[in-house]
Amino acid sequence: MDGRDVSGRTVDGRDVDGRTVNERRATAPEPGSAPPVLAYDGDCGFCQSSVDRVRSVAAPTLEAVPWQFLPEESTAPHRARLDREVLLLRGATVLAGGPDALARWLGSSPSAGYRAVSAVLRLPGVRGCARIVYRWVSRNRHRLPGGTPACAAPPAARLPALDD
Repeated sequence: MDGRDVSGRTVDGRDVDGRTVNERRATAPEPGSAPPVLAYDGDCGFCQSSVDRVRSVAAPTLEAVPWQFLPEESTAPHRARLDREVLLLRGATVLAGGPDALARWLGSSPSAGYRAVSAVLRLPGVRGCARIVYRWVSRNRHRLPGGTPACAAPPAARLPALDD
């Protein structure tokens, strides 16, 4: 017995890709609604090149769009967060932010390997580490490959330092 019930879920209620039923429902479009969109900073060269790289290797089915191209009513309530982290949005509703949003975006890949990476990123210990790494990347994206001075988040919008 491998710990799965008759529906194929693990004993803790997760599917083979590591998502719970509630997580799957949160990314599945509601009838008559648009699917979620990963909103990222299109003015940041590092962000754009990172999204392009993931698109080319993992081909996520959820769309990634610069937040500057999304409707004002979707982005206005979240402008401060959008300056410092990617958000998975459905309309004006935030479904996930930062590394959680990236994991869910990666989890929409048709590749079982990338869905497995997504599931690992959501494991409790790994998730905490991913948040620390994401915070560091967010604060230093202007120094990373593809980054430019325009990539630097304004000081007021930065995620708190690890020792804050």
